[in-house]
Amino acid sequence: MIETNHLTSDYWENRYQESKTGWDIGYANKIHTDYVEANYGKDARILIPGAGSAYEAEYLWKRGYTNVHPCDFAPEAKERFLKRVSDFPDNQFITGDFFEITDRFDLVLEQTFFCAINPNLRKSYVSHMHDILNVDGKIYGVMFDMDKPDGPPYGGNPVEYKTLFSNYFAILTMEKSQKSIPKRMGNELIVEFLKK
Repeated sequence: MIETNHLTSDYWENRYQESKTGWDIGYANKIHTDYVEANYGKDARILIPGAGSAYEAEYLWKRGYTNVHPCDFAPEAKERFLKRVSDFPDNQFITGDFFEITDRFDLVLEQTFFCAINPNLRKSYVSHMHDILNVDGKIYGVMFDMDKPDGPPYGGNPVEYKTLFSNYFAILTMEKSQKSIPKRMGNELIVEFLKK
């Protein structure tokens, strides 16, 4: 049975307050930052949903990427980030529901967001991503390749992802990650989806 209590801001806020943040690796994931630096100019509009501590946003901001927008349900995530990165514009860290975002972006970095939402919302995730991406916009990042129905995090597999995304996105890359952190090695796919 899929629980829905994790979809509330309070649930995620409590996870921060109780230091139950197992998704937080403590630094920017090079899978994401290397890709951005190799493929996008510093004015690219980048969204990082479920950003948590937003180390990737910090890394990119400090390297001149001025349009990076972390987003998280938990106000605590934003507070911690702005204490760490005091020159980051307050209004660029979106606190709230991803599904209410109406701005448009060139790139969405996927890390631990898709696996955190209720699987019943995955079709909505895909269509909303399509809506908020500009022409030629992409989703890039990692998704789990494992069976884990009792999340969050929830698992998934390439067959499911192809079924979900192929009507809205061209699947440019979907392969086992060789760059995952040790505790996730063998359980992650690198994905790159281009908006149709």
